[in-house]
Amino acid sequence: ITIDEDLMDAANIIANEKVHVVNNNNGERITTYVIKGERNSGQICLNGAAAHKFEPGDIIIIMSYAQLEFESAKNFVPCIVFPDTKTNKLIK
Repeated sequence: ITIDEDLMDAANIIANEKVHVVNNNNGERITTYVIKGERNSGQICLNGAAAHKFEPGDIIIIMSYAQLEFESAKNFVPCIVFPDTKTNKLIK
């Protein structure tokens, strides 16, 4: 999946990170990796065979995970980003 670099920064996601992508429109789920997209482009694009499971305009959730020591996990607060629904750009 190619993701706008601004969105990656906001969600603390890095290039090549493994992510799960869920399509709320049709229930499809994939595991893939992140490709850095052009900053401030609003780009969120599935690539290759995965693109056949998603359509432009579908509502998706991109999930990344972390492994933490037990005590660190107790205080961990996940980062949640909701971009603008029309442009996928960050709402400032």
